[in-house]
Amino acid sequence: MVWLCLLRHGQSQWNLENRFTGWVDVALTDAGRAEAQAAAERLKDLDIRFDVAYTSVLSRAIETLDIALDVLGQKDIPIHRDQALNERMYGDLQGLNKAETAAKFGDEQVHIWRRSYDVPPPNGESLKDTQERTLPYYRAHIEPDLRAGKNVLVSAHGNSLRSIVMALESLTPEQILQVELPTGEPWLYRLDEQLRAQEKLVLGATPASA
Repeated sequence: MVWLCLLRHGQSQWNLENRFTGWVDVALTDAGRAEAQAAAERLKDLDIRFDVAYTSVLSRAIETLDIALDVLGQKDIPIHRDQALNERMYGDLQGLNKAETAAKFGDEQVHIWRRSYDVPPPNGESLKDTQERTLPYYRAHIEPDLRAGKNVLVSAHGNSLRSIVMALESLTPEQILQVELPTGEPWLYRLDEQLRAQEKLVLGATPASA
């Protein structure tokens, strides 16, 4: 059995400002750094030794990983960065306030852009598009580490991680739309030799639940 931990980065400045972020490289807030530290403290209680870590090329995910590994005392492990794990690219919506965007385009249209599986915003990616770059990377790089018996920590973004969750939990396009990974909340999967999830732990700010 091996452990796979999916950790969405802590709160970013544009999370705080309610803006579409996507591929824009926005820093963590102090609250986001505190979220990353608290997430790692909860992980530390499980006494899991990670063998390798993966992250995107965006600083909010990289810094979250750095904080987490520092708290865990595991900064010596290999770290791989790749844009395949970047957040969904929001195209023309990037930088716009979500409430103002809804006022401009209508609540229904913005809801479709945000929550549909395969409808992208103008010049951006849908969740399906995001999955089509995230999953091949996951299968080519992360799965081999898991099959080798390595515990893996992935620090990334809400939609790139949802793409992985969809595959791990065999969710339909309709089911994944109901899944939300909060900032700074570790999701742990205990996988068997066939990489099937045998146990799921969600380490929220409240006591862990399955």
